[in-house]
Amino acid sequence: MAAYYLAVDIGASSGRHILGHMENGKMVLEEIYRFENGMVKKDGELCWEFDRLFKEVVNGLKKCKEIGKIPVSMGVDTWGVDFVLLDKDDKVLGNTVGYRDHRTEGMDKEVYKAISLKDLYARTGIQKADYNTIYQLMAVKKKHPEYLEQAETLLHVPDYFHFLLTGQKTCEYTEATTGQLVSPITKDWDYELIDMLGYPRKMFQKLIMPGTGIGHLSDKIREEVGFDLEVVAPATHDTGSAVLAVPANDDDFIYISSGTWSLMGIERKEADCSEKSCEMNFTNEGGYAGRFRYLKNIMGLWMIQSVRHEVNDAYSFAEICAMAEEAKDFPSRVDANDECFLSPDNMTEEVKELCQRIVADRNKPRRETIIDGYGGFLFFDKEGKPMVALHWEKYIQHARDKYNREHALQLPPITTHICRHTFCSNMARQGMNPKTIQYIMGHSDIAVTMNVYTHLGLDDAREEHVRLKEARNVMKLKSVM
Repeated sequence: MAAYYLAVDIGASSGRHILGHMENGKMVLEEIYRFENGMVKKDGELCWEFDRLFKEVVNGLKKCKEIGKIPVSMGVDTWGVDFVLLDKDDKVLGNTVGYRDHRTEGMDKEVYKAISLKDLYARTGIQKADYNTIYQLMAVKKKHPEYLEQAETLLHVPDYFHFLLTGQKTCEYTEATTGQLVSPITKDWDYELIDMLGYPRKMFQKLIMPGTGIGHLSDKIREEVGFDLEVVAPATHDTGSAVLAVPANDDDFIYISSGTWSLMGIERKEADCSEKSCEMNFTNEGGYAGRFRYLKNIMGLWMIQSVRHEVNDAYSFAEICAMAEEAKDFPSRVDANDECFLSPDNMTEEVKELCQRIVADRNKPRRETIIDGYGGFLFFDKEGKPMVALHWEKYIQHARDKYNREHALQLPPITTHICRHTFCSNMARQGMNPKTIQYIMGHSDIAVTMNVYTHLGLDDAREEHVRLKEARNVMKLKSVM
């Protein structure tokens, strides 16, 4: 009889139960249960429904019993940074506020009164993000200091679900690192940093590594689901588990993990806490076996998920993408990583408003510029005058100088005039009529066009012979038909 193992993967928009077992030397995965997730407004704050989510976790366990596939162990992974504070009676203090809530606005400045951003990154290697645990705790300290006074335990989301399953309080390493309070050197809480910020030390549980056994189901849960199993900590930050599953045989790979967020990066044995890494806002999140996920957070499916909910889920994701494809000629574009999209009241309206702001902020000339009877210029300098070749030559020179400072193989001088040679040569390769090229280039003598500006060689001649041969074969085929 197969031994089953259960993974409960909960993201910001949905959760699922996946059963796995080995069959003929291969891992077989089966999704047996899925449920919705999302934040709701409570007392003016964006909150998670942890009570409902835990019921869904239990319902998935009951499903295992129902289909006769009882797992021997299980683990839960979720998104990062969010947490609960428990009092001495293990009751949750305050609302279960989520990372998209606005309570952290301005909290970075409060943190920087104790430690600078540069020093904070050097200590933790974690990117600046206003929703990190470090800033959320500062919001609690400033707005609800009584919660910190009463708090006995801090548990991140997957740790909290493991506690509800087993009664055991633990903090798993990969999840804890997302909060910006863990040292990449000791791989433990940075207690000196915690003291600097005025957070109670006693809240922070001893960190455990992925693969650590937490315990068996509590009597209450065991009786409810009808069986027992061991709860084992996976890499409880969902990206940590995703990266562990990358089918690579060595370290020479890059990954993209996509969900509500998309994360792109590599694995490293040591964290990069350099000033340059800080400036580029890369992060060093903990991974399996003490490794580091060196990555960049980029916008994932959050925008399309939000838009879908705003039309009451009337369309599937595929239908929304198809409608976007039909409207691809729509001229406006926005930066999906703009902070205004992190937690808007209405995503659709926020996109519209950003488009309007972009148009309003564009530099417009005071009056239509006419030069030699020509108008409608596209590019203007800071004074509202049309840009000329000198502008572009300075831009190209700046880009070339920057490249040459960072690379051993140096680029030669590049001018805008070289682009005329490139254009002329490319048009000739594409078979454009030479007289047409001469007209576009503005040459009075076609010899200048062909002999000075058109640069073709042996490879081009070979390709032309091949093209003519193929054309001749097509003509022969048509004549036979």
